[in-house]
Amino acid sequence: MNPQRRVLWFRRLATAGAVLAAAVVVLGAWVRLTDAGLGCPDWPGCYGHIYPNTGFDTQPAFRFAKALHEMIHRYFVAGLGIVIMVLAAWAVRFRKDPDQPLIPVILLFVVFCLQGALGALTVTLLLTPLIVTAHLLGGLTTLGLLSWLALSPPAPRLTERATSLRKYAVAAFAALAMQIALGGWTSSNYAAVACPDFPTCQHSWWPQMDFRDAFILWRGFGIDYEGGVLANPARVAIHFTHRLGALAAGSILLGLGIFAATSAIRAANRAGRQLVFAVLLQISIGVATVHWGVPLTLATLHTAGAAFLVISMVNLLRVLSPAPVGRPPQPAW
Repeated sequence: MNPQRRVLWFRRLATAGAVLAAAVVVLGAWVRLTDAGLGCPDWPGCYGHIYPNTGFDTQPAFRFAKALHEMIHRYFVAGLGIVIMVLAAWAVRFRKDPDQPLIPVILLFVVFCLQGALGALTVTLLLTPLIVTAHLLGGLTTLGLLSWLALSPPAPRLTERATSLRKYAVAAFAALAMQIALGGWTSSNYAAVACPDFPTCQHSWWPQMDFRDAFILWRGFGIDYEGGVLANPARVAIHFTHRLGALAAGSILLGLGIFAATSAIRAANRAGRQLVFAVLLQISIGVATVHWGVPLTLATLHTAGAAFLVISMVNLLRVLSPAPVGRPPQPAW
C-alpha cells in the first residue's frame, strides 16, 4: 500500500477510535449519574457473567437496569480497546515510516491500560472520588490522544505569531484540565445539587462552606461513596470552587479562541471559532443544568460538552504544531 494512503487509513481508524472514546466518556457519565457505578460489583464481568446478570436478587428489575447501564459502557470500552490495540500494532509494524506516528500511539496504549486498572478500582474501591475523577481524566486523555492522531500538522514550520499563540494554547489547555478535574470532583462527591440557584449559591454570594473537608483526596479503604459522604457545607465548597474555576478557565479559553479566530493564521481561524462555540455551549449547559435542578439529560450533556472542549483544544493545538523537520505536510482527508 502507498505510504501516504496507509497513513490516511491510520488516521481514519484513529477517527473511529475518537468517536468511540467520546461515546465511552458520555456513557461513563450516564452510568455515574444513574448511580449504576456499582451495578456490577465485580470486574470485568457482571455477577460472574459477560452479560448483565443480577443473580436474581430481591430486586432483580432494579438491579438489572443498573447492571445493563454498566455493561453497555464496558462493551463500548472493549470495542475501543480493540481499536487502540490495532493502532498500536499498526504503529509498531510501520515504525520506520517517517510519517507514521509512534510515540503518541504508545502513550495512548499505556493510558488505556491504566484506564482499565482505574475502571476496576472504581468498582472495587466503591466509587472513591479520587479514582472516579482520575478515571474521567483518563477517558478524556484517551479521547484527546485519538483526536490528535486523527489530525495532521498543517505546516512544516511555525511563524513567530503561531509560536506565541501555541504557548497561550498550552497554558489554556492546562486550565481546562484543572477545570475538568474540578468537574469530576464535583460529580463524584455528589455536589452538583449543592448550589441550586444561579448566579448565587444557597441564595448568597458567599455561602457557608467547609473547604477543609471538601478537598481531602483520600479517606481510607472500605468507605462506600455511592450517594456521597460529605456534609452540605463541604459540598457547597466544592460546587462553588467549580463555578469559580469555570469563570477563570472560561475566560482564558474564550480569549484564546478569539485571538485564534481573529489572527492572521488562516488555519487557526476555524479552530478558534470552534473553541469559542464550545466554551459558550458548555457554559450554557452548565447554567441550564443548575437552573433545572440537574436533570439527567443536561448533566450528561455537560460531560459531553467537556469532551467537545477537549476535542476543540486538541484541534487548535494540532493546527499550531509544526510538522517534523524534513517531512512534508500529510494530506488531509
